[in-house]
Amino acid sequence: MNLTKKISSHNFKSFLWHATFLAFAKNFMDVDTIIPSMIVEAGGGPIHIGVLTAIMMGGSSFTQLFFAPFISNKAYKKKYLLLGINTRVFALTGLGILLFLLQGNQHNYVLWLVFFFISTFSLAGAFTNISYVDILGKSITQHKRKTFFSTNQILSGIIILSSAILAKRILGWKDYPVNYAFMFFIGATLLLIATAGFWSIKETVPSRLKISGIRSFFKILQTELKQNKKLKYFLGYINTQGIAISFLPFIVLYANETFNTRSVDAGIFLVYKIIGVVFVSILVLLGAKKLKYNLLLYSNVVLSLLLVTLAFFIKDETSIKYIFVIGGIVFSLFTISMNGLLLEVSGNENRAVYTGFAGAGNLLPAIFPLFGGVIINQFGYQTFFILFMLIISMAAFFISKINCKK
Repeated sequence: MNLTKKISSHNFKSFLWHATFLAFAKNFMDVDTIIPSMIVEAGGGPIHIGVLTAIMMGGSSFTQLFFAPFISNKAYKKKYLLLGINTRVFALTGLGILLFLLQGNQHNYVLWLVFFFISTFSLAGAFTNISYVDILGKSITQHKRKTFFSTNQILSGIIILSSAILAKRILGWKDYPVNYAFMFFIGATLLLIATAGFWSIKETVPSRLKISGIRSFFKILQTELKQNKKLKYFLGYINTQGIAISFLPFIVLYANETFNTRSVDAGIFLVYKIIGVVFVSILVLLGAKKLKYNLLLYSNVVLSLLLVTLAFFIKDETSIKYIFVIGGIVFSLFTISMNGLLLEVSGNENRAVYTGFAGAGNLLPAIFPLFGGVIINQFGYQTFFILFMLIISMAAFFISKINCKK
C-alpha cells in the first residue's frame, strides 16, 4: 500500500491526537522542573541530579544505539511503538503509587526506587522513539513534516501553558510526597489516552533494512559515515548542543540550595519554561516555509550561551524565571531542529537505524550531567557554567559543516 495524501492526512491527525494528550501529560512529568524538584525534596543533591539528568536526557537516548538493531529488523513497527508507550504508563503509575504510600521514615531508600521507575520511564521512551521516528517518516508526506513539527510544538505549548496552572495548584495543594503522587497519576492517565493516536496510525510502507546484530549495526554505521559526510557532523552537533537540554535541572537544584525554593516554585518555573516553548513555536510555525534549519541551529547555540550567561547573574528568586523562559526556547528549538534534521540526513529505508546512530551521538549528553554533578559538588556552579559554555560553543563548527539547505 502506497502513502497517499488521504492516508498522510489521516496519520497527521493521529500523530496530533497523541501530541495533544502528551502535551497535557507533560506538565505532570516534566523532566526539567517537576521530577528534579521531587528529587531535591526527597533529599537529593548535585550527584543525584546529575545521575537523574544523565538517565532522563542523554542516557536514555544513548540506549537507542542498542535498541535500533532489533527494531530495524521489523518490517512494521507499530506494535513496538505501543509497547514502549504503555511501559511508560506503567512506570509513571508505579512512581505515583510509591510516592503515595511513602512514609516519613522511608526517605533513605526511596531514591533508589524512584530512580528505578524513572529509568524504566526513560528507557521506554528511547525504545519508543525509534519506532516513532521511523513510522512518522513513512506516514506523513515530506512537504508536511516541518509543518507537523512546528504545529506539534505550538499545540503542545498552548495546551501545556493552559494546564500549567492546574499542575501548580496540585503541587501547592498537598505537601511532598502526596502532591507528586497525584501529579504522576494524572500524567499516566493522560499518556494512556494519548496511545489512541498510535492505535489509529496506518503504517503503509514496510522497512526492508535488516541488521543481524549489534556488530552488523556498527559496520553499517561505519559505512554510512563514509558515504554520508553529513552524518559525522550531525553526531557532533548532538554531542555538543545536546547538553543544553540537561541544564535546567541543575538550575532547579541551584534555586533550592540558594533560595530554598519548594514544590510551588517548581510549578512557577514550569509555567515560564512553557512560555518560552510557545513563543518560539509560534515563530517557527509562522515561518515554517521560509525558515531554514541552519538559522534554527545557530540561533539555538546563541540562546544556549545566553542561558548560561544569565545564570552567572542570578541575584534573587524572581530572576530565575527568565532562565526558564530561555530554557524553554532552547528546548523547543532543539526538538524541532533535531527531529527535522534527522529526517533530512536519513532516508526512508534507514530511518530507524539512523535514529540509533543519533543515540550514539548522545554519548556526551549522557555523561556530562554525571560530571556536572561532581564538578558542582567539588568546584561550585561557576566552573560548571564555564565548561557548559565551552562545549556548546563547539556546536557552531558542526552546524557549519552540516550546512542544511532546507
